[in-house]
This record gives sequence, structure tokens and C-alpha cells, in this order.
Amino acid sequence: MVTIAKATTDNAALLADIGRISFIESHGHSGPAADIDAYITAKYTPDILQQELSDPGNIYHILYHARQVAGFSKIILHSPHPGIPQQNITKLERIYLLKEFYQLKLGYELLRFNIDLSKKNNEAGMWLYVWKENHRAVNFYTKAGFRITGSYDFKLSETHSNPNHRMLLLY
Repeated sequence: MVTIAKATTDNAALLADIGRISFIESHGHSGPAADIDAYITAKYTPDILQQELSDPGNIYHILYHARQVAGFSKIILHSPHPGIPQQNITKLERIYLLKEFYQLKLGYELLRFNIDLSKKNNEAGMWLYVWKENHRAVNFYTKAGFRITGSYDFKLSETHSNPNHRMLLLY
């Protein structure tokens, strides 16, 4: 059984752990090991997640499968992008699923949940960035109806950036 619950500040350590694991599983080979380690050390700490969860603009949800944590998502409503004409649009900032749950197709359920939430808030669509070399994720979003509309260099460190697609889904 799948359950999706809104995350609270009490979940900061859990989300930090999932974020580190999932980032390494999906992006661990995207740059030098020292850069990956520095990035996750800076971005996925309980303190950082506590701050993000305290910001009402960040909407986090935790995905459970059979009462086991499988992943999480983060969206930001009303997050326009200069390259997208719609102003009332949602940014999907993170959708992380632990590798052991990939074959269960739970990522689609979490994505659909966030799309429905976005629609309920009268948004016109959703946009995101995805690493171009993460073919699994690019295919996932393409199958869900997103299309590539631009690019972005994701700064992993001072010396390394990863090329990303900007993808868009209009409702």
C-alpha cells in the first residue's frame, strides 16, 4: 500500500538521509567524488532540511510503501521561470525515490500526487530541471508528458557543473 504524507520539521533528519542516499544513487557518477561529497554534505543535513521545511513556500511530501519510507518530493507553487511565459506555475524541485523501490513505479504516483496538488492550487503547469545524463529520469518525465524547453548548468561545485534539461508540463 502506498501512502503520501506531508513532511514536517520533525522529518528533517529522515529527508536528509534519503536525499544523500538518493542523490548518490542517481548522480554519484556525475562529477568528481570530492565534489559529490562536498555537495551532499552542504545540501543534505538535518539543519538545512529543517530550514527548508520551515519555509511555507517549500512543500515536502514523504512517500511510503508498506509503511516503509520510499522517497520524497519538494514542490514550490507560484514559481515562475523567465523562460516560461506562464506565471502561475509550479517548480518540481525534487522527486527522490530510493533505488530499491524503482521497479514498483512509485515515482509516478508521487509525481501524479504533486501534479494534482499543483492543479488544485490553480497552477497552469509544472517545470523542473533534470540532469541530461540521467536517462532514466528524462524518460520518466517525458512519459509523464513533460517536454524539454531549455537547458541549465547545475553547479555541483566551484569547478564542476552538470548540464540539465529544463522540462515543462502544461495542464
